[in-house]
Amino acid sequence: MAADLHCHTKMSDGSVSIDEVVLLAKTHGIPTIAVTDHDTFAGSTRARIFGDRHGIKVISGVEFSTTDPATGRKAHILCYLCDNTDRLEGLCKRTGDSRRRASCIMLQKVMKLYPITAEMVLRRAQGSTNIYKQHIMHALIDAGYSNDFFGETYHKLFNSKTGLAYFPVHYPDVHDVIGQIHDAGGVAVLAHPGEYDSYDLLEQLAKDHEIEGVEVWHPRNKPGDEERFTAIAQEYGLVMTGGTDFHGMYTTVAMPIGTCVTPDSQLEALKKAKIHLKK
Repeated sequence: MAADLHCHTKMSDGSVSIDEVVLLAKTHGIPTIAVTDHDTFAGSTRARIFGDRHGIKVISGVEFSTTDPATGRKAHILCYLCDNTDRLEGLCKRTGDSRRRASCIMLQKVMKLYPITAEMVLRRAQGSTNIYKQHIMHALIDAGYSNDFFGETYHKLFNSKTGLAYFPVHYPDVHDVIGQIHDAGGVAVLAHPGEYDSYDLLEQLAKDHEIEGVEVWHPRNKPGDEERFTAIAQEYGLVMTGGTDFHGMYTTVAMPIGTCVTPDSQLEALKKAKIHLKK
């Protein structure tokens, strides 16, 4: 048995509802999942109630978008088992407001290039706490202007350097976010370090004992990443987590729940890290 500790729902940028994520885990034979929507606990709270009805353990979680001040690159921090989620609501709101402003500006730029309406995008974002680029792409696909979510049209519009519609979102400092997670009684795990070239950041966070874990098993790992992250985790005593980073159809390559998982031994280590934080 194993746990998929990285799942997104319609509450952020996933295409699948909260109850469907739980039922997919059940049909895949995965007894434990974590719902880790971007910058909101709303999905994880509801999923836990629905999971109890269907015999699926749902661990509370959230994925925070942050910036590494040393490089200016994005870094994602997974927060698990948080005691006082209300203490992180301000952080969630500030990031959400910044994302909403950027999304509205990007949508206005897209509508000047393609004859879609704001209503089309809002309909596809219904149920989410925000508007994401995936929702804009969904409208463009349905309008016949693209045939995939992250292909040529996406890069033409949203490439961070050359995108015709791109507008940056302001994300908080990674160290500050980790501090807030700990103050709220949560466990901090660096998500998919290879995705944003966060190898040096991982070393620093591990050496300075800022994080409790690292996401070792992830579908977009580069060759050698798993071995590298495992070695760092073993050197510094970090919990090793794994998750699919499930987004439903909002993905480049099909990745059903359970594509990447956390072994039971590491799930227990995550719970022990939580107990250790309380001391």
